[in-house]
Amino acid sequence: MSPSIDLAVVIPTYNEKDNLHLLVKSIEKSLEGCSWEVIFVDDDSPDGTAAWVRDYARDFPNIRCISRIGRRGLSSACIEGMLSTSATYLAVMDADLQHDEQLLPTMLNALKNENFDLAVGTRYMPGGSVGDWEENRLKTSQFATALSKYVFNITLSDPMSGFFMIRRDAFEANVRKLSSLGFKLLLDIVISSKSSLRVKEIAFNFKSRHKGESKLDLRTAWDYLLLLIDKKIGNILPVSLVSFGMVGTLGVAVHLMVVRFCLTALELPFPQSQSIAVVIAMIFNFFLNNLLKYRDQKLVGIRFYSGLLKFMLLCGIGSIANVGIASYIYQDFGHWFVSVFAGILVGFGWNYGATSLFVWQGKKR
Repeated sequence: MSPSIDLAVVIPTYNEKDNLHLLVKSIEKSLEGCSWEVIFVDDDSPDGTAAWVRDYARDFPNIRCISRIGRRGLSSACIEGMLSTSATYLAVMDADLQHDEQLLPTMLNALKNENFDLAVGTRYMPGGSVGDWEENRLKTSQFATALSKYVFNITLSDPMSGFFMIRRDAFEANVRKLSSLGFKLLLDIVISSKSSLRVKEIAFNFKSRHKGESKLDLRTAWDYLLLLIDKKIGNILPVSLVSFGMVGTLGVAVHLMVVRFCLTALELPFPQSQSIAVVIAMIFNFFLNNLLKYRDQKLVGIRFYSGLLKFMLLCGIGSIANVGIASYIYQDFGHWFVSVFAGILVGFGWNYGATSLFVWQGKKR
């Protein structure tokens, strides 16, 4: 019978092959004398990360790989890895060597012997630092941290940390309430926990990335915003509907700006200005939905253009329905605001359902 595993270190990966050998050796050195395993959860990296892990694991049975096809996201990858192990304690860290693996024994001791539920590596307390971050990245992180603290009244100094360890029973008590959105699983766990978690914060210095490129981009910021929205009103409205509505709202802003530009700068008649604005707003909405909301079903190549055509045709039908319903209600009730609002709701509902079904249906990356 193989010995039980005390600690599982879950590491989500995407194009991290060049970092893994050094990372595994560093973890092995830090956890000497402890029963542990490392679970890499790879989102179909084109650089062969999963193949490297499988080759390595042939000689090291405490190294495992979970390959995910057609699914993306750091939080969901971590959750999948944590559910795949029988270990009593579950750690999460990045594969880019920016987290300090030497703190793993300290975290384990906090959970095992000091009766804490959660140990968090924090950059924002005495003894910790963000390393050589550029000012823009630091300000972005500080803003996101302050926003989460304000919205959810969180006392953690670094709720955005991606380096933490949690007891299995504490994780399993909350796992069904997790949103699995984006890349901030710790924040999701803390917000979702009904009972107060006993938390120990441990300062660490954020190191420079060893190799590869940062995954932080517009889409991670979008996911973070959706996570906050989902935890706040997810029981009222599905976050996918909210996401589609947010893109649509941005599209309205684009529409208004184009109309104003055409009327004032180009001095075009209103019908032409309105027509141009409708087309540009549709293209904008399609591009943004394809980039953000449906990125795991992202249309590329010829499918992008055929999808754009279908999107514009379907949204055109939605516009006709919008005008028709609004006109019908206005004729019966004579109240323009109620009529316009009803038309918007009908058009929005059609656009959301029809484009989800016929534009991005079943296409997986």
